[in-house]
Amino acid sequence: MHNTRHCPDAAATRALGREIAARLFPGAVLLLEGPLGAGKTCFAQGIAAGLGVTGPVQSPTFILVSEYPPEASGALHLFHADLYRLERPEELHALDIPERLGLGVWLVEWADRFPDLWPADHLRVRLAPDADDPGLRTVRLHAAGPRHATLLN
Repeated sequence: MHNTRHCPDAAATRALGREIAARLFPGAVLLLEGPLGAGKTCFAQGIAAGLGVTGPVQSPTFILVSEYPPEASGALHLFHADLYRLERPEELHALDIPERLGLGVWLVEWADRFPDLWPADHLRVRLAPDADDPGLRTVRLHAAGPRHATLLN
């Protein structure tokens, strides 16, 4: 299942993240793809806000994985990974990422660097800046599998 959205600015990209967060479930895996500056972190900030995270959310480029435990009863645990600096699949295993995918919600920036490591049921989020308007983002959502297809309904 596919869906394409156009976000005119960072606020709209965050709003799309909040909208999707309202439908997330334990074990959800969102694979975020796009060039530098495409809006992956803005989208992740919207997801985090929608899950009730009140603190700042930044791309974990240098720490690789950030965790945001639930701040309210019934909220989901959020894991936010940035794989930009990783070069080999073994590095993901050293961080226990594949082993922890069933826990909480996972947002994985630069997931396309390791395309064979993700569960068959996931949501791929491709963000692309517009060549003529750098604030405009095209967000292509592709649900692979029945559980993640519910995120696009």
